[in-house]
Order: sequence, then structure tokens, then C-alpha cells
Amino acid sequence: MAIEKTRAILVDVARRLFARKGLEETTMNDISQAAGKGRRTLYTYFKNKEEIFDAVVEAEMDRLAREMAEVASRLLSPEDKLVAVIYGHLEAIKEVVQRNGNMRAEFFRDAWRVSLIRKRFDTNEKKLLAQILTDGERHGVFDIENIQLTVNIIHYCLRGLEIPYIYGRLDNGLSPAASRAAVQRIIHRAIGHHFKKNN
Repeated sequence: MAIEKTRAILVDVARRLFARKGLEETTMNDISQAAGKGRRTLYTYFKNKEEIFDAVVEAEMDRLAREMAEVASRLLSPEDKLVAVIYGHLEAIKEVVQRNGNMRAEFFRDAWRVSLIRKRFDTNEKKLLAQILTDGERHGVFDIENIQLTVNIIHYCLRGLEIPYIYGRLDNGLSPAASRAAVQRIIHRAIGHHFKKNN
């Protein structure tokens, strides 16, 4: 327990330093001093600051996963739940990037590395999406031929929307309500049971 607590402290201190100074300008010495720990303690847990950066991103992704699970647990119709998860994903990613200040450059600069770290988050999100779509099929709300393919399409669309959403380029000045309504229409037309049966 003490080992996990110490590691969590080091990761949180590093996150705040990376957010303020960026990865390049932060040293292992800065982290050990800010955490009130010796350099030997820091090197017991991490080989270098890149390894700490990976741990910081992983911790942020775990926090996102908890937020997404909370959104998915709400008592909503499958269609409303899907919209909530889509916006929950985009808002959570935006918050992570904004909350981490100077670290945001590393999120975007080394997309491949961040993708490896966020693999567990992506896997959990795909499970949530599959659960919502399966639920919608069972209740006659959705008409989906291949749930796994549909999950992958939604997931990768969300990945592609992250940067435009973070920088406010997605809705071109639309109100949040108008933006959500547009997303709901797209979902309804793409996988909605009633729309497909009536057209």
C-alpha cells in the first residue's frame, strides 16, 4: 500500500510539473524535490522522466475510463446513452488536455506513444459502446448488422474528432444543444431501428 501511495504521489507531482513546465524542461531532480523524496526513491520507481510521463498519461486515461463508466451507468435510453458517451468522451479528453497545460504538446506530438498508453482506455470504451449498442438492439431501438464493426467505426470517429473538439472547431459556433441534436440525428439515421424500417 505504501509503495502504491508513493508511486501515486510521484506521478501526481510529475503531472503538475509537466503541466507547468512541459516534459522537456522538467528534470528528474525537479520531480524528486517537488515530491519531497530523494532521487534514489524516484529511480526506484522510474528509470527516466519519459517513463514517468507514460505513467502520468496512463493515470489520466484511468481517470477518463472511470468518468466514461459513470456516464454509461446513467438511466437513459440507449440512443441518449450513446450520445452521452460520445460527448462524455470528447469532454473528458478536452479536460485532460486543458488541465495539463504545457503537457498538451506531448499528447499531440507523440501520438503513437500516447496511443500505446491509452490502449486499455480504448478497450474499455469499446466494451461500453458494445454494451450500449447490444442493449439498443435488444430493446428494438437500434438495427445493427455487425455490432463490433459499428463499435470500431464510432470509436475511430471519436478519435478523429478529439483535436477539432478540443480546439472548438467541431461545431462552427453552433449551440451545444444544436450540436447534440445533429449528433443524435446522425445516430438515428445510421443505426436507428424505426428510421431503417420506415425507409
